[in-house]
Amino acid sequence: MLFETFRLAVLAIRRNALRSSLTVLGIVIGVAAVIAMVTIGNGTTAKISADLAKLGNNLLFVRPGQFGPGRASVDAKSFNARDVEALRTQIPSLQAVAPVAQTSATVIYGGESRQTTITGSDAGLIVAQDWEIAAGRAFLDSEVRAGRAVCLLGETVRTSLFGDADALGARIRVKNVSCEVIGALAAKGQSSTGMDQDDVVIMPLRAVQRRLIGSSDIATILLSARDGVDTAKVQGDVELLLRERRQIGPGEDDDFTVRDMKELVQTITGTTVVLTALLGAVAAVSLLVGGIGIMNIMLVSVTERTREIGIRLAIGALEGQVLTQFLVEAAVLSLFGGLAGIALGLGLAWLAAQGMRVPFMVDMRIVLVAFGFSALIGIVFGFFPARRAARLDPIEALRHE
Repeated sequence: MLFETFRLAVLAIRRNALRSSLTVLGIVIGVAAVIAMVTIGNGTTAKISADLAKLGNNLLFVRPGQFGPGRASVDAKSFNARDVEALRTQIPSLQAVAPVAQTSATVIYGGESRQTTITGSDAGLIVAQDWEIAAGRAFLDSEVRAGRAVCLLGETVRTSLFGDADALGARIRVKNVSCEVIGALAAKGQSSTGMDQDDVVIMPLRAVQRRLIGSSDIATILLSARDGVDTAKVQGDVELLLRERRQIGPGEDDDFTVRDMKELVQTITGTTVVLTALLGAVAAVSLLVGGIGIMNIMLVSVTERTREIGIRLAIGALEGQVLTQFLVEAAVLSLFGGLAGIALGLGLAWLAAQGMRVPFMVDMRIVLVAFGFSALIGIVFGFFPARRAARLDPIEALRHE
């Protein structure tokens, strides 16, 4: 019986193929929009998480000053070498402590030049930011202490200056400083904000401070906690130590900021998840519009087939059978729209993922929910026309022209 009802529903839809196609267009667009938005959102979240992970594992940032509305303290004093040494010796749960000073400069080799970021630090930066040495070596302790003019090149800078040639042992000019290339960093690619992480030259901290900046101030300290250590506890220990060293009394606000990378990752990914859900909810509104379209066309169908319904009722068809026939017809319309919407949504999401260079991550739960919701829309909005058909008076229906 159900198979026969389904067959009749398909035949009724095929008789008015163009009208049926236009009717389910709202369902197609709604399902496609929901699936595409959620899939792209999931891929974007995964891409941001992966990019932030490239900055380093168990990473904490320490900067002078407080940041945020009403909290900026631009007059906070910078850190110094004694602060860095205190962190290294008094907090055993730290795997690496990397003081950082940065500036922008033009680097030149032969006839090639490039404006890039110069980062001054020590070998701890390689550990803290999870850099890989593709060729050559990292700084020696003696080079860091002496402030020797040696450098590591990011992949973008190396390619720009040397192309396919070997850069090791060559001397480049950083502003007016001749610097020996001792290593090349493995490529990290672009961050989620579009910043090229490989557009960098890393030199010993003292070389940058003395020869490029002319100041011994340390603007940032990167900390890497040991594996298995709770970064929240490390953050608390660092704050206590710096409050003591900077003579901040009880009840006074910190004049520095310690930021846990895990908190930053959770904040950003949480924001993208909320935005994805919001966009999915907005896209789902078109499903309701599609449902209204189905109800409208089913009402038209009931009016056109009034005489047919009268004949069925006159020869013994029950109200429930007529109701079921029109409900199945509405559900089939919605299911066809749902299937087409799934195909369209996944196709759009794949194209967008390729264009945005984010992972193509299909959430089958969303696909199944969107498909089920499309069927539910057909049943809900098809019920009123179906009930109207089932309640027709057979005599009046047979008189209908």
